[in-house]
Amino acid sequence: MKLKMLVVALLSLSFAAAASAAQPIVIKFSHVVAVDTPKGQAAAYFKKIAEERTKGRVKIDIYPNSQLFKDKEELEALQLGSVHMLAPATSKFGPMGAKQFELFELPYVFDSYDEVHKVAEGAVGKQLLRSLDSKGITGLAFWDNGFRCMSANKKIVTPNDMRGLKMRISSSKGIDAYMRQLGSVPQVMSFGEVYQAMQTGVVDGAENSPSNFYTQKMHEVQKYYTNTNHSYSGYAVIVNKKFWDGLPKEIRGTLEQALRDATAYNNKIAAKDNDESLAKVKKTGKTQVIDLTPEQKKSWKKAMLPAHKKMEDKIGKDLINAVYRETGFNPTTL
Repeated sequence: MKLKMLVVALLSLSFAAAASAAQPIVIKFSHVVAVDTPKGQAAAYFKKIAEERTKGRVKIDIYPNSQLFKDKEELEALQLGSVHMLAPATSKFGPMGAKQFELFELPYVFDSYDEVHKVAEGAVGKQLLRSLDSKGITGLAFWDNGFRCMSANKKIVTPNDMRGLKMRISSSKGIDAYMRQLGSVPQVMSFGEVYQAMQTGVVDGAENSPSNFYTQKMHEVQKYYTNTNHSYSGYAVIVNKKFWDGLPKEIRGTLEQALRDATAYNNKIAAKDNDESLAKVKKTGKTQVIDLTPEQKKSWKKAMLPAHKKMEDKIGKDLINAVYRETGFNPTTL
């Protein structure tokens, strides 16, 4: 009888161990935008291929639209281990001490996605991602969102039209610098609060890519959207370093490859999605979309250029010059 009980106990332990071993590694991936934005679609694609390629050993739970944390909270939550994976806007890293990330917000330093990718995937981008290690964060990739454009309930054509407007911004010193350079009044606010702030007049306008502008229904509460394309909007895909380093090596390698493929997927659809979103905004008839002539755009570049100089102490003059070399930007030609 005792032998039988011992066998049963050993079998129970064996089954429990097997069940435990079969439990997938759960990765909580949180973000603040809608599921049908480029980031939302890329996160879903990453989940799909990562779970397939790890054959069920990894399960990725995605929480869009600030379901878990607002954008002001999510970085701290990642560092504390309350969430494992994020894709915050690059502008979010400045307030936590990684001010060099704000080079992406320099107005008109990038004229195309190709120029962005040259920087993000080259030595400068790798340097930026490595700089997060000391903060308990592993940087994995950069994802495109789009190029930011100005919106307001006042018609915006020239830089002078920005004077006195209360404009929502993320917590970026770089964005704050160029908004003040234009004479507007920047208002730091979580992304999820912007629609209501526009609706109630707490802010006059904001800057957003067409995709974010449309999916957050800002066209319902903004009369004008001007294609300034003044600043690149992108994300850095990051994970909690302790969690990432603790994953089995083969799992980590599979996830890294899945993320490379998800990055290519994101960047492929971002430009297309923004073009389609802009067309949808026009179709609603609620927001007038304003295109700038080459001369008008040049006046915006010239008006915002002093923000580059103001950000040298924060970003680093050498780093800014490295970006100039990569993109071919020459401030003396404006």
